[in-house]
Amino acid sequence: MTQARALLSGYVDLRYRLFRSRSEARFVYKVILALGVAGLTGLAAQVRIPIPWSPVPVTAQTFAVLLSGVMLGRWWGGASMALYAGLGAVGVPWFSGWAEGLYRSTAGYILGFILASLFMGYVTDRYIRSRSFFSMLALMLFANFVFIHGLGLIGLGLWLGVVKGGAVTLTGLLWMGTIPFIAGDITKAVVAAAIARGATPKEAYNGEVDRGKWQTWRLP
Repeated sequence: MTQARALLSGYVDLRYRLFRSRSEARFVYKVILALGVAGLTGLAAQVRIPIPWSPVPVTAQTFAVLLSGVMLGRWWGGASMALYAGLGAVGVPWFSGWAEGLYRSTAGYILGFILASLFMGYVTDRYIRSRSFFSMLALMLFANFVFIHGLGLIGLGLWLGVVKGGAVTLTGLLWMGTIPFIAGDITKAVVAAAIARGATPKEAYNGEVDRGKWQTWRLP
């Protein structure tokens, strides 16, 4: 029992020191971390399942996106996704199917990755209370279906309008761009929230606003 407590205490201290050092790291190290996470997102994009009636495949990208903001913080998670989108746009072949360029059906989703990661990083760094499992799950589902799917559907509609030369109904867009992904996205959010719950410290490391009183707070 004593050894188990010592291991738990060591783990709690380790995750605090890792997040503290991450928030205080030099610029060059933060850039390296952002590039690393962008690369991991590119690898996750290759885990893909095509959908016969949709130009948008199921991928593991959103799993990496949701965790990027949590692990890198309020700005650098978003920076990692901006690097992923920007470098892919100029020729790095790490989009789904080892593709490149943003003139594609998934461009809106890729741009939504940036907003989703910024949002997750901001809330995680700002509120200790956000680091519980259910808070993380709610925040990740919001980021996924509002930011990623919101911009994704807009981009998909524009792409289909240009490619097919006609208007696309909202129902058609939802059947192609959101409905097939709901179960998978919820599953990825549950797993990501569980990882975030275990990985994030429950102590203040970067000037959180609910320091000392987070146990009685609830997110608005």
